[in-house]
Amino acid sequence: MVTTRKKPIKSQRSARPVESGGKTAGAKRPARSVMARQLARERARRRAWIAAGIAAVLLVVAGFAGWYAYQLQRPDKAAASAPPPAGADAAGVRVGTGPVTVDVYLDFMCPHCRDFEDKAADTLAKLVSDGAATVVYHPLAFLDSASSTKYSSRSAAASGCAADAGTFVEYAAALYAQQPAEGSAGLSETQLVNLASVAGITDPAFEQCVRTDKHLAWVDGVTEQAVKKGVRGTPTIMVNGQAVDADPQAITDAVAKAS
Repeated sequence: MVTTRKKPIKSQRSARPVESGGKTAGAKRPARSVMARQLARERARRRAWIAAGIAAVLLVVAGFAGWYAYQLQRPDKAAASAPPPAGADAAGVRVGTGPVTVDVYLDFMCPHCRDFEDKAADTLAKLVSDGAATVVYHPLAFLDSASSTKYSSRSAAASGCAADAGTFVEYAAALYAQQPAEGSAGLSETQLVNLASVAGITDPAFEQCVRTDKHLAWVDGVTEQAVKKGVRGTPTIMVNGQAVDADPQAITDAVAKAS
């Protein structure tokens, strides 16, 4: 019997896949790297949007908390009949004579109101000086519970005294510049009086007005009216009664549209 020797089978190397155009699969690696970086950017962008959304929700919650606290401590009777400061009415302090009304609901204890002041003060001043809008400032007492001395009410009443002297806007800016931390006692009466020099107030009646809380009942009335209009947090901005973002460009666009 003749045995047939089988030839050893040569091991075959696995062929490297070839793509059309003669390119190997290794060429996919740069594309995959680009895709990975893009996915990483998308994930980072998604996280940023989620963080921004959470921050916005927290702002709404903080504003609602202030409103709710006010509801618990609101006066037993409305103070809408309290005499308003000069240049003001029962709802707030009017600045300018333009045809479009911009309502600014604020609380001098509110950090986000200070941020709004920093961003939008020049825009509001220009709208008034150009005759495009009347700005109505509504100093509220939502955050009285955030201080041990009802600072929101006291500072708002002092701003009413500044309105008597014709310098509400300047005094409001001085209050924001010296804004106390939430949870603190806030500025004392003497400190509120001393801000007169910063705001350019020279009328000696200002000090007595502040120390006697002359416009405290007026602040209660302004806050009551704001609550009835559906204001639940600060800052709240409206243009001809329609809510807009607390943003200078959004306000400018809304005024232009309403003109």
